[in-house]
Amino acid sequence: MLSSQRCGARTRSGKPCRSPAVSGKKRCRMHGGAPGSGAPLGNKNALKHGFFAREAIAERRQLRELLRQTRDLLLKIE
Repeated sequence: MLSSQRCGARTRSGKPCRSPAVSGKKRCRMHGGAPGSGAPLGNKNALKHGFFAREAIAERRQLRELLRQTRDLLLKIE
């Protein structure tokens, strides 16, 4: 146990974690070495507002183009 590789993570105080790493991994079970640790694939919990999402950008482009076309049409009518 004492000779096993240590976890490569740092604690909040800035010191290295003193727990042993999971075999075949560089982190201990508390810092992501355990199987199944981490966020699930496709996790949407971190998405806060979606302002920079691909769909939102495309929607804004489409709206700008529609407004430009409307402005051009109104100028032609006058």
